[in-house]
Amino acid sequence: MKHVSLTRFLLEEQRAGRINADLRLLIEVVARACKSISIAVGKGALGGVLGDAGTGNVQGEAQKKLDVLSNEILMEANAWGGHLAGLASEEMEHAQPIPDVYPRGNYLLLFDPLDGSSNIDVNVSVGTIFSVLRCPEGVTAPGDEHFLQPGSAQVAAGYTVYGPSTVLVLTLGHGTHAFTLDREVGSFMLTRRDIAIPEETKEFAINMSNQRHWEPPMQAYVADLLAGKEGPRGKDFNMRWVASMVADVHRILTRGGIFIYPWDRKDPSKPGRLRLMYEANPMAFIVEQAGGAATTGRQRILDVQPTGLHQRVPVFLGSKREVETASRYHRDHDAAQG
Repeated sequence: MKHVSLTRFLLEEQRAGRINADLRLLIEVVARACKSISIAVGKGALGGVLGDAGTGNVQGEAQKKLDVLSNEILMEANAWGGHLAGLASEEMEHAQPIPDVYPRGNYLLLFDPLDGSSNIDVNVSVGTIFSVLRCPEGVTAPGDEHFLQPGSAQVAAGYTVYGPSTVLVLTLGHGTHAFTLDREVGSFMLTRRDIAIPEETKEFAINMSNQRHWEPPMQAYVADLLAGKEGPRGKDFNMRWVASMVADVHRILTRGGIFIYPWDRKDPSKPGRLRLMYEANPMAFIVEQAGGAATTGRQRILDVQPTGLHQRVPVFLGSKREVETASRYHRDHDAAQG
């Protein structure tokens, strides 16, 4: 079977009038950066990039050496391409406009350079997540406020999972497609076109150690899953939890399931753990374009109006009917509370 390269796929999308040349070139730049990150991740201890960097990110979390390296790779690759007006990273407090010395484009790029980095040292799959927005018209030096667009405004989103193979999953708003890195030729090749997530599932992904902190509708929902065939759901469920969002979501895109990171009382000041702009929005766009659903438990994620660059939200995403069921538990609870 002859596979189509990412470059050819993007050219075909451009010829079909679905994307323009700047967006095509921007995606190619991001893909090249992800190849560089894949090489660094693949070297592991041989590359001297494991362990903590001795620094903290804007959220106060310890940064791994690969977090910092991946952020630098994406920043440098995209600074001079001429397709961006600005970029924002989970690892940086504020957005950065493209310096005046470089040509500027009309897009904004947001990224989580290395999602699941707590898994790096134990050789479990990690990944990069990215989101592309249009820069508001007339803005030449975008600040944080220009990035605060709802997820429905995204023009592209994707993630790369660095596992046994390196896979780039991409949506341009016309379906979700997967490309596998052919290391011998150095190109991403199309290996799954128009991914479709099964609507029904018997698998869920959640960190059960937080159960005691969940709110009542979340407790009720998971209790019914665990009750299995004898419970109200009438079927047995399996639980999977990699603790690397890209790996968990990639499994769901492959065989269905629901991924949940709900609000909990462990840190009541945070409305959720996952970041809206860098994780929830791009993943929601990818999942919806594959026929799945993504909510906060109470609202479609892509409809959330951002209020801050590092805003957090609860996340429920995956197989459409299961996400709708989980969300119904929350809506019914809220209705009963008046």
